[in-house]
Amino acid sequence: MSGSSELSRDAFLGGRLQIYQPRKGYRAGVDPVLLAAATPASPGQSVLELGCGGGVASFCLAARVAGLSLAGVEVQGFYADLARRNAVENGMEMKVFEADLRHLPGAVKEQTFDHVIANPPYYERHRSTPAEDVGRDVALAGETPLVDWIDTATRRLKPKGYLTMIQKADRLPDMLAACDNRLGSLRVRPVQPRSGRAAELVILQARKGGRAAFVLEEPLVMHEGVSHKHDGDDYTSQVVKILRGGDALPWSG
Repeated sequence: MSGSSELSRDAFLGGRLQIYQPRKGYRAGVDPVLLAAATPASPGQSVLELGCGGGVASFCLAARVAGLSLAGVEVQGFYADLARRNAVENGMEMKVFEADLRHLPGAVKEQTFDHVIANPPYYERHRSTPAEDVGRDVALAGETPLVDWIDTATRRLKPKGYLTMIQKADRLPDMLAACDNRLGSLRVRPVQPRSGRAAELVILQARKGGRAAFVLEEPLVMHEGVSHKHDGDDYTSQVVKILRGGDALPWSG
């Protein structure tokens, strides 16, 4: 673990969570908070986060839903250590495994989970310029194809368990193509920066063994107005409740 001078201690959910992150490198923003909000977990269920980084998504979810059993897999040792430190910092328990999700340790392969959540790298390695910081580069453009993320998630889900994943909107065709006949009841929620703008992110929900028809959900609009007209925070009221209050982002039906 790097020295404290190389880390910042950042507030999430209006200060309910205090998260250590590298000052330089991959830093969690709103995306893992949205991922947590969209995960329909209930008290006492089990959750596996693939590529957990510092654990922000898992800890945001646990702040909303009591009594969860948390596990995380992270390929980079530095971030795996940060997740463990952040668990202690926030009085939570999370088993963090340093491993490639394509080669899971036996302790993970022997389990199945009610939920698998993931915020995979947004960019394809062959189409992106490497970041100067190695940790940031792996987080933004890892070597593992989306199909492997979804296959691993599917294998680790219990029957009727849920996969929830956030990704760039232009990767949606890849995500849907990777959902084979083991997954069904697919739902997609677009995330728009503002009303009238194209979605930049999508949140996918899939259920192992699900049989319901595909649903395209109402978009989540992040900011008020059609353009930035003033200084300060212009998040919509719904987004403020998610980012500051830790509210859920419910699915229709």
